[in-house]
This record gives sequence, structure tokens and C-alpha cells, in this order.
Amino acid sequence: MMNLLSTRHAARQRSYAWMVLVAYIVFLMLPLYWLLMMSFKTNQEILSTFSLWPQEFTLQNYVTILSDSSWYSGYINSMMYVVMNTLISLAVALPAAYAFSRYRFLGDKHLFFWLLTNRMAPPAVFVLPFFQLYSAFGLIDTHIAVALAHCLFNVPLAVWILEGFMSSVPREIDETAYIDGYSFPRFFTKIFTPLIAPGIGVAAFFCFMFSWVELLIARTLTVTDAKPISAIMTRTVSASGLDWGVLAAAGMLTVIPGALVIYFVRNHIAKGFALGRV
Repeated sequence: MMNLLSTRHAARQRSYAWMVLVAYIVFLMLPLYWLLMMSFKTNQEILSTFSLWPQEFTLQNYVTILSDSSWYSGYINSMMYVVMNTLISLAVALPAAYAFSRYRFLGDKHLFFWLLTNRMAPPAVFVLPFFQLYSAFGLIDTHIAVALAHCLFNVPLAVWILEGFMSSVPREIDETAYIDGYSFPRFFTKIFTPLIAPGIGVAAFFCFMFSWVELLIARTLTVTDAKPISAIMTRTVSASGLDWGVLAAAGMLTVIPGALVIYFVRNHIAKGFALGRV
């Protein structure tokens, strides 16, 4: 009798857990679903009626974005400086994280903390210095300007993530490789890097996403040639109000790059969250 009651209690708990999980997923996905439905509606329908799906299905909002160079160039610009920033951040963070992980030097902990304080500071603090510096060097409205500016926040984050992964790799592997005659570049690329691949995937993911969604610095340092999609989306404001349909379609298209990045590094992200300090 007791076994039967305990079995029923366990089954009831599992059903409650599933209900909570489903409700949580629905709560998270509802804004995305609503944005998707709005992207297939006309402005008149969005403003006049309340419906869970389009009454007059239209693709005109997406056609407007994909056929207008002033719109789709924003996605190209954003992708260019985000990819550049991710590559630069990883290239700088990998040797820096290895140094913090394997060596002890004067002020190493203070330097490590100072790097993290850059991540803590709001972007607005650095907007004016960046603008004056890049204006002096003629880098305003270039992709490299935004990519380098975002390194101030992404490099410390990447160093912090990678240092945790590298510290979990035994030092004996380094010593064994040196005894076997491996040079440091060969050891780092052939042996060490595959061991921390999940950490690199996690760092790349966060660098990509933080650079992709950052608006203030990207908008300040660009004018026309390198203006990101997040800044271009503000063009939907007019005398007649917001162009809700086009804005929703643009919002859905901005979700796609992040979803693709998650798909390609999903295995590394799963291992990274399980093994690293994230």
C-alpha cells in the first residue's frame, strides 16, 4: 500500500514538473510568437484588431526589408563588425587567458580584476572617448571601429571564460608535450586548443551575442556606410507613427543570426556550461 501511494505521489510530482516546464516555455516563447505574427500582418490590422494569427497574411514587410538596400545593408554591416570583433576577441583572449592560467606574475590578480571591471562599466561611459579617438584617426563610420570598440567589453569576458577552462586542464599535459619536443605554437594549436574547444565555443557565443545586440556604441561610431540594423530600425518612426509590420519583420530577422550561432556551437555551449565557469 505504501509503495502504491509513493508511486502515485512521484507520478503526481512529475506531472506538476512537466506542467511548470511547459508553462515556462510558453511564457518565454510568447513574445517571439507575437513578434512573428505581427511581421505577417499589415499596419492596419495590427492597430485595429487583436488576433492570435494574421487575418490578412502578407509577406510585404519582409519584401520591403530584403529589397531595400538601406534595410538589408544594416544586416550586412552588423554581421561584418560582429564577426570581426569575435575573431579579434578570441585571438587576443586565448594567449592572455593562457598566461593568467599557467603563470604567476606581479599584479596578475589585480590585472585580471581590472579587465573584468571593463565588462562591468556601462557602454555610455566610453562613448565620448571612443568617438574622439576614432575621429582623430579617421575611423568613424567603419566596421573596424565598432569591432575594436566592442573588444573593450568582449575581450575581458572571453579571458574570464577561457581562463576557467584552461585552469581545468592539468599542467602535466603542457610538460609532457614539451618533453616530446612540441614547440609552443604546435602544442597550443594541436593539443591544447582541442581540449578547451567547449570554452572557445562558449566565449565565441557570448562575444557574438554581446556585439550583435549592443546599440549605443555602434550607433555613435557609424553614420551611413557601417550603420547596424539596430540603428536602422529606428527609421520606422514617421509622422504617421511606427511602421509596426516592417519593424516586427526586422526584429525577426535579427533573431536568425543568434539562432544560427547557437545551432552551430550548441554542443560546445552544453559542455561549456557543464564544465566551465559560465
